[in-house]
Amino acid sequence: MQPIGFQDALEKVMQVDPTYDREAYCFLRDALESTLKRRKKTRKDTNGHVSAPELLEGFRLYCLQEFGPMTIMVLDQWNIRATEDIGRMVFNLVNAGVFGATEEDSVEGFRDVYDFDEVFSRPFRPSSTKLSGLPGMFVKTPQ
Repeated sequence: MQPIGFQDALEKVMQVDPTYDREAYCFLRDALESTLKRRKKTRKDTNGHVSAPELLEGFRLYCLQEFGPMTIMVLDQWNIRATEDIGRMVFNLVNAGVFGATEEDSVEGFRDVYDFDEVFSRPFRPSSTKLSGLPGMFVKTPQ
């Protein structure tokens, strides 16, 4: 039996669950590859398995790198609104035979890991404090 290619698997996933955009799955695959490369640079662990929190952190970093302040808009366009959505996508790809999972892995491991507004929008909001004596005037505070 030949291994299934990503595009063939994606066709099957889209037939079974068209909730998420096709580009979102390609981005998730790229985020996983980026996570594995980052792991290789920072430690000697060559185990290919990536935990849900590790994948979500890699996904977060990759989103910010690729989309910056537009991340929330892009994810919303793809129908991704919470970390659990990423988990559902992962397990759609697991069920299609593209991603692997251990017995301990589940969609629950992806639930409420971080808040999208907190990690994707907040870093781009200006910090401000009122200038003393000037009502309504703000100045950016040093980070």
